[in-house]
Amino acid sequence: MTYKSIALAISILYFATACQKKAEAPLLAHHIPEPITVIDSAQITIPFALEINAVSKEFRAEKEAEIAKYYKKNIALADFSGGFIVAKNGVIIYEDYQGYANYSQKTAINEHTAMHLASVSKVLTATLILKLVQQNKIDLNEKVKTYLPSFPYQNTTVKTLLNHRSGLPHYSRFGELIKGWNSKKVLTNADVLTTLSKNKLNLLSKNDTHFDYCNTNYAILALIAEAVTEKSFSISMQEEIFEPLGMQDSFVIDFPTQKLNVCQSYKGNFINYGWDQFDAIYGDKNIYSTPRDLVKFDLATYSTDFLRADLVEEALKGYSYEKRGIRNYGLGIRMNEWETGQTLHYHNGWWHGNTSSYTTLKKEMVVIIALSNKFTRKVYKSSRLASLFGDYPLELEE
Repeated sequence: MTYKSIALAISILYFATACQKKAEAPLLAHHIPEPITVIDSAQITIPFALEINAVSKEFRAEKEAEIAKYYKKNIALADFSGGFIVAKNGVIIYEDYQGYANYSQKTAINEHTAMHLASVSKVLTATLILKLVQQNKIDLNEKVKTYLPSFPYQNTTVKTLLNHRSGLPHYSRFGELIKGWNSKKVLTNADVLTTLSKNKLNLLSKNDTHFDYCNTNYAILALIAEAVTEKSFSISMQEEIFEPLGMQDSFVIDFPTQKLNVCQSYKGNFINYGWDQFDAIYGDKNIYSTPRDLVKFDLATYSTDFLRADLVEEALKGYSYEKRGIRNYGLGIRMNEWETGQTLHYHNGWWHGNTSSYTTLKKEMVVIIALSNKFTRKVYKSSRLASLFGDYPLELEE
């Protein structure tokens, strides 16, 4: 081979190699990581199967502006200390926190501050009972005596406790009904049952004939849950609801040991409300939670993996029609049923300085929550925001 032939061969090999390298260059793209899906920080999720539609940025922006305007004008005033949230399909549309969990220590309320739910606790207690029905540990139509043999009323059923049609005496009126009542003793749920059993107090009405909202019903329901699970109400709530749903900031207070460490309850001028002999009773109250945790709970009510559809249907229907009007009560949930066909589900609460409102729009998958630890009735105005999401006959301005 001549010198020129060798040089030509080397040149051809060089250019061929260079072209190959250029051709291979795009393969370097395989070393670039795949795009990471960005999770919307406003999206709240639960570990249960759930069909959720996306919420557009335009929708969120429009509703956020409307909610903010109403909230600042009607709720977030000087007498509001608490948390507020509105979410659709688990997406937070608007959220705000203000005030103090402990005023003397200037502990600010934030998204992790668990507040006393007052009677909104009944929504969660009822759900625990329905979970136990789902597990065949409780029958809704079974007599209470089956689970609590010392219970003195023969015809009261689990369902009539849930829908407030039992006619039971109010434990808050024991002092009016029982001679020599000790008003200084802090009552437990067991004391409520014992008092009913020993004193044979008359029913306010025959079982399942009239609606009468009564905290005693839910104190007894908590005892039924303890009887069938052989666990404390607090542990059952933790195992059946809080832990499965990731409600990490929610709990049932152990009143004797935790009362000074939880979010405190205040009068309008930030004077501590203090305690009374009914503060240790749970089921009707004494559940602490946050707006975000309650969004998780609300999402779970749409998942049949959490609670069967037939049990949700039982909870959401009305049971008391002996009086005309739009107001009714299901199993642990209030409702307004308008003649025009709309139904609004909600529950309000009030215990000492704690006021609360939980509104759930089942057709629109919207939840509206307002919790305050300083007494104000303004939290109840939050349900009017339903008119921004559906055809509800409510006016934002009274």
